[in-house]
Amino acid sequence: QVQLVESGGGLVQAGGSLRLSCAASGLTFSFYAMGWFRQAPGKEREFVAAIARSAVITRYADSVKGRFTIARDNAKNTVYLQMNSLKPEDTAVYYCAASQRWPIVGVDYWGQGTQVTVSS
Repeated sequence: QVQLVESGGGLVQAGGSLRLSCAASGLTFSFYAMGWFRQAPGKEREFVAAIARSAVITRYADSVKGRFTIARDNAKNTVYLQMNSLKPEDTAVYYCAASQRWPIVGVDYWGQGTQVTVSS
């Protein structure tokens, strides 16, 4: 049974930082590209960042470029999202995703999500 478990969400003031983690189990982690998506209230889920299996290639949404960094540790089956200079518009539920395709255009597995709230 595949599980993606996110952690690290919370409440932070604008300009602050958070680091999200996603621990994967039940799959061969190094075979999957990993990504982060987010969904704000009343909006569709949107792509945030992705990292290829080798960790050499990354992709970011324009809205987070220069502020967010995605990384992975294949030995720990974990993907991270370092979020700096947070803005109120970053408030959303953040979801971890695993895909055997690159770029991530189809997701094989989703996490349950972690809430990030940025206050102004």
